[in-house]
Amino acid sequence: QLQASGGGLVQAGGSLRLSCAASIGTFSSRAMAWFRQAPGKERDLVAAISWSAGRTYYADSVKGRFTISRDNAKNTVYLQMNSLSPEDTAIYYCAATTELQIAYGPGTRYEYWGQGTLVTVSS
Repeated sequence: QLQASGGGLVQAGGSLRLSCAASIGTFSSRAMAWFRQAPGKERDLVAAISWSAGRTYYADSVKGRFTISRDNAKNTVYLQMNSLSPEDTAIYYCAATTELQIAYGPGTRYEYWGQGTLVTVSS
């Protein structure tokens, strides 16, 4: 129901754009997020966007470098990643909440998950 793509191998300082195409209904009424999980670490919230007003949340580690956006007409959420560093290496997952979920940041319950796309940043 959520298909993530756009991962790959990039050199430090480079950029990637992740996409997540959603086939779940009422995409425009769901908060969306990107999480990541590095080897041996827990899955962490990277960025989130509300379903209304386009409010966003970013983890401190990516503020100023990553941008989350959504295109409701295409049922797609994006994560533009700039100035990548080896510490950004991880599997990136997109996720969606239930309908009309007000919350979108840390502590929000995300019900639907994509399969993950691997981002590898070489030094």
